[in-house]
Amino acid sequence: MNPEKLKVAIVGASGFTGSELARLLISHPEVTISMITSESHVGKPFSDLHPQFYSRLDIPLESADQVEKVDVDVIFLALPHGVSMDFVARWKDKGAKIIDLSGDFRLSSKEVYEEWYGKKHTYPDGFKTSVYGLPELFSKQIGDADLVANPGCYPTASILSLAPLYALGIIEADSVVIDAKSGLTGAGIKANATTHFSNVNENFKAYGIAGHRHTIEIEEQLGGLAGSATTVQFTPHLLPVDRGILATSYAKVKGEMNQEKLTKIYHEFYQDKPFVRLRNQAPGIKDVRGSHFCDVFPVWDTRTSRVIVLSAIDNLLKGAASQAVHNMNLMFDLPEDTGLNQLPLKP
Repeated sequence: MNPEKLKVAIVGASGFTGSELARLLISHPEVTISMITSESHVGKPFSDLHPQFYSRLDIPLESADQVEKVDVDVIFLALPHGVSMDFVARWKDKGAKIIDLSGDFRLSSKEVYEEWYGKKHTYPDGFKTSVYGLPELFSKQIGDADLVANPGCYPTASILSLAPLYALGIIEADSVVIDAKSGLTGAGIKANATTHFSNVNENFKAYGIAGHRHTIEIEEQLGGLAGSATTVQFTPHLLPVDRGILATSYAKVKGEMNQEKLTKIYHEFYQDKPFVRLRNQAPGIKDVRGSHFCDVFPVWDTRTSRVIVLSAIDNLLKGAASQAVHNMNLMFDLPEDTGLNQLPLKP
């Protein structure tokens, strides 16, 4: 633990992730927010963009170019994919730890990234040093890292739903189907035809069918746990709600299984993971909204001999901002729950 508070820069203030990071960090006992950047709103108070911060966080927004002139301990990159990589390349030798909330360093290589994201990757060396920032799986590696790739929101819910079974190597090949639903904020703050109120309200639809870029992120991480390549069928859906993800994962397993054995597997795997709550009934997104929890409910279906696992998170928190703060805590040897003990908001 540092004797003084950590000095933090949030790069990218206009979106939901930037505002949620600020909301968490302003109350974090070991942090001082040194600067927040926005290229399109330089000079404006942060609270002009996000009025919920009025009189609490009114610091003027700065250009990202100013980060190089400021002494900070950690830089959060709340930027779109394809943009973060350039800043990581610029600041890799600055002496600050970097937590990237985009998808630019989540995958295994430049080639895989370019195939799934359809963009050229300009800093492939970053893949050699970045650590995938899912604390429940990689806490030690995160603690030693200088660059952490914060996981995607869908992958967080999906990976945590099946990780105990993949870690044991008992998933039947090609049997996994993940059916996931997200609130509208998962699409970002900029409105478009898909996210227009009249299209989302009282509607429910799938998107990214048979090719969503989060599919490969899920496959790489679950395959890494199993020690072999894996294939999953992943389909995301858009819910007419503000925030939250509910993923329902289906899988066949090798060997004998029953509910008692399945429950024991999950309890043993997550027994020392404070933010995974194993539920005794199916969770909903309101059970986790506004919190860092991932609620998981594994079910053995005797009739179909299939595992069904429900996983619920807040996409803006466990799926983005609070996960980044959790990673920061690990990187600076703070108690991992520091600043993250908010209870869910319900109703």
